Amino acid sequence: MTKLSGRIVVASHNAGKVREIGELLAPFGVEAISAASLNLPEPEETETTFVGNAEMKARAAANASGLPALADDSGLEVFALDGAPGVYSARWAGPEKDFKSAMARVWRELEEKGDSDFSARFVCVLSLAQPNGAIESFEGEARGHIVWPARGDKGFGYDPIFVPDGHVKTFGEMSAREKLPLTHRARAFEKLIAALE
Repeated sequence: MTKLSGRIVVASHNAGKVREIGELLAPFGVEAISAASLNLPEPEETETTFVGNAEMKARAAANASGLPALADDSGLEVFALDGAPGVYSARWAGPEKDFKSAMARVWRELEEKGDSDFSARFVCVLSLAQPNGAIESFEGEARGHIVWPARGDKGFGYDPIFVPDGHVKTFGEMSAREKLPLTHRARAFEKLIAALE
């Protein structure tokens, strides 16, 4: 696997995700370019696992751009909901990306279960694909629990209902600097960097 250098395509149209990955890449002198800025199509996530979706997106972006591509597939797994929304986390928000209703659905389904276990984890798989077809994937997780009502307007996705273990603030209440080292994405990124060094 080549070292990270130059420009890399972040295979996502999610501005929050691209910004987070860009901040993780910056110390290595790597310029993150979003798939959206290159007008690359967003492939439909048809796989049933995080790694399957991440690898599919990375390959598509590397092939279309001729540059190394980094894709992430991530989601929230709530243990009392048998891991849901999981790989379908974005789909729970619908085509309008309405995460307020997705967060409300998580809470509603927890209440319907009548379970007092609110533990959950964010999972991230990062896949780095080269234009020559080589690919490697790395998984990270952040454990915590669900709170309601949602708190904070920072971050994105399910951040306002997730409190990481050992903390009292939700990801949605944390500054980017506070949140980033605690994330599933940072943990996956640490493994990616270790493999490249």
